[in-house]
Amino acid sequence: MVAERLTRQGRQVVIIDRELPSLGSTVASTAMLLWEIDRPSFELAQLYGFERAIRCYRASHHAAQGLVSLVAHHAIACQMRPRLSLYLAVDDSPRLIQEEYALRSRADLPSLYLDHGALLKRFGMTRAGALLSRDAADADPVQLTHGLLDISRQRGARLLKANAVAYDSTAEKVTVGLESGLSIEARHVVLATGYVMPEIVKPIAQQQTSSWAIATRRQPGNLWPEQALIWEASRSYHYARTTVDGRIILGGEDDHALIEPAARDNATPAKVRALKDYLKVLWPHASSHVAFSWSGAFDTTQDGLPLIGTVPGCKNIYAAFGYGGNGITFSFLAAELLTTLLAGGSSALLDDLAIDRDISG
Repeated sequence: MVAERLTRQGRQVVIIDRELPSLGSTVASTAMLLWEIDRPSFELAQLYGFERAIRCYRASHHAAQGLVSLVAHHAIACQMRPRLSLYLAVDDSPRLIQEEYALRSRADLPSLYLDHGALLKRFGMTRAGALLSRDAADADPVQLTHGLLDISRQRGARLLKANAVAYDSTAEKVTVGLESGLSIEARHVVLATGYVMPEIVKPIAQQQTSSWAIATRRQPGNLWPEQALIWEASRSYHYARTTVDGRIILGGEDDHALIEPAARDNATPAKVRALKDYLKVLWPHASSHVAFSWSGAFDTTQDGLPLIGTVPGCKNIYAAFGYGGNGITFSFLAAELLTTLLAGGSSALLDDLAIDRDISG
């Protein structure tokens, strides 16, 4: 997304990837394109105040809409579909959902409160309440990635299979040293390396975790009404969506202790069983026959917000880390903010999302 935006500005761009494109976190993504942030708006307001919290939420909403528009404009074939999102209460009380709805209403964000009866009638789900929001989407993340890269390369961007191991920003230009012994000079460098963070970046807000997902067999006749994106009002939540070919993708069972691939693999059978059991509770009409299962490591932040902006102490080196459950949406936001910054502009969001921001909770 950063490369697409920079090439759109007419800049010369070199993309360095140590793997084939899309084989990192991308291939493990469930690609639920939400604008709603992992940390509820009322909690963000408690941390940072109403104005800052809502600025972040509105920026995320704008990014989700912008991403859908970008895909449509370029006719990127990635199975993108506009979706509603359904944010479910996790216990017998709708209190947290109601608090969130009150603040979103105050900020004029596009959400509707459903009480138990309304939720049951419209979606057939038995929870204490839910928020129904528009302007979400889902997509195939691998196709989306390749589509964006193709656009950038058609504009002249170069894609190199290489491993960046050193960064020197003391001179007028930034020098990126490669594992091969070669180097690249550039006026600006953007780090978009996912959860593999270079040593020059020292955030205080980030924590690595792992998540698991399953995809059921095709069952187009067993899907919930309107095929909304589903997630829960909980810090460690489950999430679910449908696919174009009628599968259910369900994810969750996050674990901060199981990061290494071998540890994740050992835990996968138990995690898959837990996800199957959860699906039976969430939507008993569906078959829980698992056609595919996988896991992936990703990063979260304490406040649910991404890390975007200048890398402290490194002139002309910038970060685009879209951590949390909104990685794709935040990546679009990072591309927008960083191109503004490189063009000499500014935004209050660059302080809100700074790598070295003070996390107070």
